[in-house]
Amino acid sequence: MSESNEQELAVEKEIEESEAVVEENIGLTKALDTYRKLNEANKELTEKEQASLEKKLTEIEKREIIEIDPVHEPTEIPVEKGKITIGPPTLTRFERARIMGARALQLSLGAPTFISIPETARTSLDIALEELDQRVLPIVIRRVLPNGDYQNIPIDYFKK
Repeated sequence: MSESNEQELAVEKEIEESEAVVEENIGLTKALDTYRKLNEANKELTEKEQASLEKKLTEIEKREIIEIDPVHEPTEIPVEKGKITIGPPTLTRFERARIMGARALQLSLGAPTFISIPETARTSLDIALEELDQRVLPIVIRRVLPNGDYQNIPIDYFKK
């Protein structure tokens, strides 16, 4: 009985693999047909152009198909004083708005200020803006790349 079960499993596995190959070939065939139609759109190709197109199609057909991206472990990019490698050397308007909004909320909820309150300040947002301009906030900005790598940048490192 165990041999018949093993044979059945082997047959099922072969069927699954052949179905997967058929599905991949269908997608590849559609892609090649679309590529051919785009190159032949509304014009007759010369023999030289046709040969070039066929060469490109065979090159595309022979390419390796990557099914799974290799796993990438996000790593921290070290920051040296004055050297910001991800993004602009200044705070972006989005980072600035996020910092000011979060700090204004903290201040409105009773957090102590890091500076003496200016006479011109009327709201917590004015105080947060002044704290940000003086770079006294103990905040670190994390900028992330699409592959997951990141850089933690203290607020002092940004140009004004």
